[in-house]
Amino acid sequence: MQFDELNKLVAEFTTASALTGAGVLAGSLLASWLVCSLLRRMLKIEGAVLFGRRTIDGVLFPVLALLFALLTRFLFTGVMSVAVFKVAIPILSSLLAIRLSVRVLSYAFPTSQWARSFERTVSWLAWIGAVLWITGILPAVLEELDDIRLKIGGANVSVRTMLEGSLTAAVVMVLALWLSAAIEKKVVKGTGNDLSLRKVAANLVRVVLLFLGLIFAMSAVGINLTALSVLGGAAGVGIGFGMQKIAANYVSGFVILAERSLRIGDTVKVDNFEGRISDIRTRYTVIRATNGREAIVPNELLITQRVENASLVTAESQVLISVVVQVAYGTDVRSLQPKLEAALAGNVRVLTKPAPVVQLTNFIANGMELTIKYWLTDPNNEQDRVKSEVNLAILDALNMEKVEFPGPQRVVFHGLGAVALDDKTG
Repeated sequence: MQFDELNKLVAEFTTASALTGAGVLAGSLLASWLVCSLLRRMLKIEGAVLFGRRTIDGVLFPVLALLFALLTRFLFTGVMSVAVFKVAIPILSSLLAIRLSVRVLSYAFPTSQWARSFERTVSWLAWIGAVLWITGILPAVLEELDDIRLKIGGANVSVRTMLEGSLTAAVVMVLALWLSAAIEKKVVKGTGNDLSLRKVAANLVRVVLLFLGLIFAMSAVGINLTALSVLGGAAGVGIGFGMQKIAANYVSGFVILAERSLRIGDTVKVDNFEGRISDIRTRYTVIRATNGREAIVPNELLITQRVENASLVTAESQVLISVVVQVAYGTDVRSLQPKLEAALAGNVRVLTKPAPVVQLTNFIANGMELTIKYWLTDPNNEQDRVKSEVNLAILDALNMEKVEFPGPQRVVFHGLGAVALDDKTG
């Protein structure tokens, strides 16, 4: 009896109208591809969840194909054999489930390593469900699962209800992830002064959507939401003891983004590590040095420790650079100052307002210290190269003025006299 549906389906495939149904199905698939291609050209979307990389590997193609197949089956029932559609609809449904879950997770978590294993799991479950559907065994399996009941709390819940609730919960969570990831990328798109505020808004949107999705998912599974009060109390105790560091990092992340004391793109120095903030997450901040190394700093450290923010001195596109040069005693510092300042002003990346300044800051045993200060625009763009160009300009100006660089001096006592020697005289 369980295979009567399968035998009937095989018999329908042997009829002449089955070939007509296959042609109609092919036309439906072609129409789905044409609509997807047209929408992709009009919207100019590449690599998204809806269209994928090759139009047919996105979510929109199986959605349209499934809708066209259902519509065609409804219109041609009684006119021709619909055996082809009895096979095509379960296959398209499984394909939709696979594409939706995999594409959304890849879109929401592009750097995750477990996406491939999850894809295989979803694929196996979807194709097993499609085979049971096509062969007609699925109703019998569901009936058997409905007879198996488990006592959860004070209620008896069947395995079928738990599976259907879990499936609904998975769909709700996937849709919540898709929506939150799309909103996050839309909000944080571009650069500017409000990037940190857009980042905190995106994080809040994701948290709210995932929380709402979790509530709907738990309700779909059949979990009594009144139990959340007990769960919330237990979670509060856990956060207070075992998860206080994690909670502190999450709260610190929102504080940093809200106060804007540290912003994406700022050049900072934390615990002797200097670099540019490339991303601010809810739990940690990524700092990228000029040599390509990245440091993952917990947000709590950025709140409790001293952080040097070179971009916070003035506008975020400017930074103050200092260079210390030693010159020998006897150098005409007053005439040298404007020449060094003019040499620095010749670099297009060095600001003229505020202008470079050369100051005599210290007298040391071997000579005099000159501190050269200048403001640099766009410090995140090849800052080391610009520093090298400025240092070379300073060196050229000093050589042009024939300024001597001091070296260590020694005094040698010989008899009743003393002779001062330096490293050059030996």
